[in-house]
Amino acid sequence: MLQDRYALTFKLYPYARSPDQDAATLNRAPVVVIGGGPVGLGTALDLGRQGVSVVVLDDHEGVGQGSRAICFAKRTLDIANRYGCGGPMLDKGVVWNVGKVFQDDRKVFEFNLLPEDGHRNPAFINLQQPYFEKFLFEQIVAEQAKGAPIEIRGKNSVGAITNHDDHVTLDIMTPEGPYQLEADWLVACDGASSPTRTMMDLDFKGRVFQDSFLIADIKMKSENFPTERWFWFEPYFKSGSSTLLHKQPDDIWRVDFQIGWDIDRAEEMKEKNIRKRLDAMLGNDVDYDIEWSSIYTFQCRRMEKFRHKCVIFAGDSAHQVSPFGARGANSGMQDVDNLGWKLGLVINGTAPDALLDTYDEERIFGADENILNSTRSTDFITPKSKTSHRFRNAVLKLAETHAFARPLVNSGRLSMPCVYATSSLNTPDALPAGPATAIPGSACKDAPFGEAFLLDQLGDGFTIMAINTDVADVAIDGITIKTLRIDDPSGALAERYLGDAASAVYLIRPDQHVAARWEIFDDEKTHAAILKACAKD
Repeated sequence: MLQDRYALTFKLYPYARSPDQDAATLNRAPVVVIGGGPVGLGTALDLGRQGVSVVVLDDHEGVGQGSRAICFAKRTLDIANRYGCGGPMLDKGVVWNVGKVFQDDRKVFEFNLLPEDGHRNPAFINLQQPYFEKFLFEQIVAEQAKGAPIEIRGKNSVGAITNHDDHVTLDIMTPEGPYQLEADWLVACDGASSPTRTMMDLDFKGRVFQDSFLIADIKMKSENFPTERWFWFEPYFKSGSSTLLHKQPDDIWRVDFQIGWDIDRAEEMKEKNIRKRLDAMLGNDVDYDIEWSSIYTFQCRRMEKFRHKCVIFAGDSAHQVSPFGARGANSGMQDVDNLGWKLGLVINGTAPDALLDTYDEERIFGADENILNSTRSTDFITPKSKTSHRFRNAVLKLAETHAFARPLVNSGRLSMPCVYATSSLNTPDALPAGPATAIPGSACKDAPFGEAFLLDQLGDGFTIMAINTDVADVAIDGITIKTLRIDDPSGALAERYLGDAASAVYLIRPDQHVAARWEIFDDEKTHAAILKACAKD
């Protein structure tokens, strides 16, 4: 019998018997995704929009309770816009660009994560993970209505996996008994405790941290706390060694208390003790209800490889970081963004299998970057010695009045788009006068474009963007290539893509990362760069 591991916020895909359970012979799906969280649903949405048939297997029937991931970065919203569901997320989410850092009762400094204009999306929104998943699911339903071959099977739990050279066999349990299914490709998006990883006898490498943090989602109306990110080191209210506060939709506030190493979890999770910490922070005259609470420790670890023949790991199943910096779900969505177009081209026969090895290459680079920043954040927030504690507090004191010290304050280096500067898919930079923020490997920055925005015009295929120069159409069998010509740009667009150059040509990948750039268009060079970006050179 299938046992529920958690209660649901939204029941989205109730169990229904599938034809595969009654098939006389073993059926094979092009892609099976394990896990119906943000990364699993995002993968299904990306592939389904390309016309790739995909089956999602989830051991529950919808979205679990609790805020969990709440901070979704601009890059994630840009990806969601391309999928068609960024608008509802932005409408529902609490928008913020500014963060404030405190020590005791003093504001140390504040920072703006998006100080420039001309972007459709803000630096961050706060949105409870159940809503994020629900909006992805609703977009899947919309794409299904258009013919996208996406199927989600709730209460389908994978119990065994056999990884062959050219396919995978899955043993699946349902409320009505077991069945088997084959898949050409399996994408494991089943979370930090990934049963898939366990079944395949694979492990993580990295650090495990012992500090415990208490999360409380509380419902209240408050004018004392704005929508900004507030972080306290050694707060005056003494509810923990550090405290983090975020506002969420529906008058829900997320509070994280750092509560130490050797704790009695059962005691700390008693409502009276949670309220004691909250009352000290908020004051005894504030009315609130506790909606959800949890205690977590964390790890900064990753798998040695993300691809194992026909099985590919993404999101928390492949890598784990501390929650400081909002790098978990946001890096998982960058996994989806990187894998989707590559797997689609390979399945359609347009690109060689080797293109999927670059998912390993690029996203391991991204995971290592996240782990490095997350580990540094954790070490700053939770100093392990008296010496490091004194150093931390000295930095905080200096940051109040000296700008040079503020970059040293690390309450969580917040998620930024990964730059694949050394990727094997890049063509060497040939626009030396161009802006450093748009080198090959970088994610395209948004900018106003007429009455809309540039990222909307780039779409989700290969794009040749020519600025102040002629460009011809380029045709390569099986690859959709869009041409976008821009004459006499001004403002943000010119600043972000021309720099000091008089003209520029950019080759942009389907995930809106720059693959190559030149001063003028050259058909032969462009053709070669596209093949290189598809691992066909």
